[in-house]
Amino acid sequence: MEGGGGSSNKSTGGLAGFFGAGGAGYSNADLAGVPLTGMNPLSPYLNVDPRYLVQDTDEFILPTGANKTRGAAFGALNGLRLGLKETQSMPWSKPRNVQILNMVTRQGALWANTLGSLALLYSAFGVIIEKTRGAEDDLNTVAAGTMTGMLYKCTGGLRGIARGGLAGLTLTSVYALYNNWEHMKGSLLQQSL
Repeated sequence: MEGGGGSSNKSTGGLAGFFGAGGAGYSNADLAGVPLTGMNPLSPYLNVDPRYLVQDTDEFILPTGANKTRGAAFGALNGLRLGLKETQSMPWSKPRNVQILNMVTRQGALWANTLGSLALLYSAFGVIIEKTRGAEDDLNTVAAGTMTGMLYKCTGGLRGIARGGLAGLTLTSVYALYNNWEHMKGSLLQQSL
């Protein structure tokens, strides 16, 4: 170390060097020649690639090919049906149109919330059953559907629980049969030969 004006990378001892005060750092002049390929820093203090900040996907968890407006569309159709039924004695006019649109909007939101709640319960039960059993098969599907129906209708007493469980069991059993139809058909053909 020669006296006088040493290099810019000279470090100082103690805690000052640990916290960056006068430590071996790089100045902006040192980094001026480093290319930032594909990067456009947001600020000189925050060198972040903005491509990582772009949100090009939805914030919803959806199955592949699913549309997030499914429940609302079903509810809107139901609202249209109910709106036309309730206003059938009224002549076509602005109040009738407004009443129908209100019913469509109300029913769309109601059904979207209901089906979203059912999907959340079904998914949670499915994951819990899969982790508990350690297997991923149709038994999980049927059990999750049954438990979802039972929990969803639990405010209706034992009859409500039984009806909800039966509805969940029926729907998920039909889905499991549909999902495995080709496999079952192939198995039956092999047994008959």
